[in-house]
Amino acid sequence: MSTLNPQPLWQPDPQRIARSQVTRFQAWAAEHHGAPADGGYEALHRWSVDELEPFWEAVTRWFDVRFSTPYARVLGDRSMPGAEWFPGATLNYAEHALRAAETRADEPALLCVDESHEPRPVTWSELRRQVGSLAAELRALGLRPGDRVSGYLPNIPQAVVALLATAAVGAVWTSCAPDFGARSVLDRFQQVEPVVLFTVDGYRYGGKEHDRRETVAELRRELPSLRAVVHIPLLGTEAPEGAVEWDALTSADTEPVFEQVPFAHPLWVLYSSGTTGLPKAIVQSQGGILVEHLKQLGLHCDLGPEDRFFWYTSTGWMMWNFLVSGLLTGTTVVLYDGSPGYPDTGAQWRIAERTGATLYGTSAAYVMACRKADVHPGRDFDLSKVQCVATTGSPLPPDGFRWLHDEVREDLWIASVSGGTDVCSCFAGAVPTLPVYIGELQAPSLGTDLQSWDPSGKPLIDEVGELVVTNPMPSMPIHFWNDPDGSRYHDSYFDTYPGVWRHGDWITLTSRGSVVIHGRSDSTLNRQGVRMGSADIYEAVERLPEIKESLVIGIEQPDGGYWMPLFVQLAPGAALDQALLDRIKATIRENLSPRHIPDEVIEVPGIPHTLTGKRIEVPVKRLLQGTPLEKAVNPGSIDNLELLHFYEDLARERA
Repeated sequence: MSTLNPQPLWQPDPQRIARSQVTRFQAWAAEHHGAPADGGYEALHRWSVDELEPFWEAVTRWFDVRFSTPYARVLGDRSMPGAEWFPGATLNYAEHALRAAETRADEPALLCVDESHEPRPVTWSELRRQVGSLAAELRALGLRPGDRVSGYLPNIPQAVVALLATAAVGAVWTSCAPDFGARSVLDRFQQVEPVVLFTVDGYRYGGKEHDRRETVAELRRELPSLRAVVHIPLLGTEAPEGAVEWDALTSADTEPVFEQVPFAHPLWVLYSSGTTGLPKAIVQSQGGILVEHLKQLGLHCDLGPEDRFFWYTSTGWMMWNFLVSGLLTGTTVVLYDGSPGYPDTGAQWRIAERTGATLYGTSAAYVMACRKADVHPGRDFDLSKVQCVATTGSPLPPDGFRWLHDEVREDLWIASVSGGTDVCSCFAGAVPTLPVYIGELQAPSLGTDLQSWDPSGKPLIDEVGELVVTNPMPSMPIHFWNDPDGSRYHDSYFDTYPGVWRHGDWITLTSRGSVVIHGRSDSTLNRQGVRMGSADIYEAVERLPEIKESLVIGIEQPDGGYWMPLFVQLAPGAALDQALLDRIKATIRENLSPRHIPDEVIEVPGIPHTLTGKRIEVPVKRLLQGTPLEKAVNPGSIDNLELLHFYEDLARERA
């Protein structure tokens, strides 16, 4: 990828730069904490990674983090894994998430939207009251700090209340979306042995009702640790025998009591996609998430009390937890429960319009689907309040940047961001004071010493290398659940470069300071020594209107050869004839490299994904190498297991 100096697609105007929180933070941190007053974001970032302790102390003071007992120092131990942040300090995440109730009681904390697309507000005072009531009732049920609470819930206000009440008690939250099947949920929840389960009777998606009562009954049977089940009648059914009604636990007018817990006390458990073996149960801390999310949402996303924050997500994806943390900055959070494309592809833009979203986040896949469906958001919706459109889940292709710029608004801040469930945050992405270049993330995040390394650990500029982070971040996992000696945690990130976090993505750090993500390094295409990320292939091929989606795999052959098939799911009415084959090959040759023209182009009925929507490359590679299906993939982690039989059959034919 060329990283010569192109013209930026977008440049923030001087007024935006001056009023942004990151500009004001830098001036204040220069006065009080030794940050550089000049040199803009680049100088601030350098200081934030060279001087971790002053930087993170400045973050806690700027955002007025309430420590109920003070910390001995900012960083007690900086080794990775095992960094010790703010030893001695106690605090509570939920207390910070509800602070705006003190000054803005009657304004909306949440705007809740279903497939009718009509927003319903929940005020700060009402959110605080419900959290207080539920936390008191959970304590009465015997819930104690460290106990696990699980939610089998869609993106509804009850899920936010349950998370915050759990955190108020000092218990540990974990959730799955109700489109997950029983096996997927049990693979996750059985690891952490929850004592309380919040559940719906079903959910609405794509204009249809989906009854989940049988799945809930199976979860109750298979989770012997449960002491209470809370029923939320989303479809209007009665509570099953032995379950408690939601309204009975949330109707009291009770002032919330916030358990003051150590900085490193567990807040929640997130799960890696777990395409093979059980999903990794990733534990993050109350304090680590609090300070990381204040930095990310307040400084990078520039969110504050005047903003409305909408991100299309489900409770099974880390972006839901990130979205809820919008409350930390006093921002109104928009919850959408429904299909991303119902009743038409433009649905998310309609929600952004009707909720007055100032920051709207979605997936790169949705942006590209809108482009293919000829959606015109700027023409058809009033998006004048949208300041920023952010994307994640996969790299946003250059055509996606151009489309957002042309079809939403020329003066639109486009923030492609990249991070991971593993840190529940971003390594690189949004910076309100920097230009946006097509196909690039604006910069590494503050406090994150993001580098691109070659196999020997040498840093690279303007070359593709492994994404590494050389210093600890507060939201890195405190541990994995059921990993007593820490070996699984260590092997997941620290086995390649000792003491340095290796994430498993290919990236380029440009000489301008921006970042390009090329896809997963464990599924890299390596032909004749030239490495390329699969994301680059998808970006080129899926420009063709005939291609709905694609999957590329590179397989080392026993004879030393290399087989690289490209699987394509065609758009309705398209045919994989010679003309289309020629166009696919020409597109890759001209846009990428003649070495990466696939050996075969194979039509498939569909592309398999994880439950959080990521294409699964490594399990398909294993299938094609002859690994049995049950060993190549965790069936509960896949959106459509039937699709994998095609690849299994293909492997048999080739053998």
